[in-house]
Amino acid sequence: MTSFESLGKRIRFLRLKKGWNQEALAFEAHVNKNYISDLERGMRNPSLNILKRISHALEISLSELFMDID
Repeated sequence: MTSFESLGKRIRFLRLKKGWNQEALAFEAHVNKNYISDLERGMRNPSLNILKRISHALEISLSELFMDID
């Protein structure tokens, strides 16, 4: 599993933990729903800015976003 796939899996886990669908996370993070889908499948190389917006939307720190990622 690539690091992008691990990150995508982590984002999906955190999103589902909040009870959100991809559209809800996309709205809160100010990104496109298709971007979230691609990110969760490991198809994107997100910028630091995008990762900060996602972690803010999920109400976690950036370091928490990377927990358990190889």
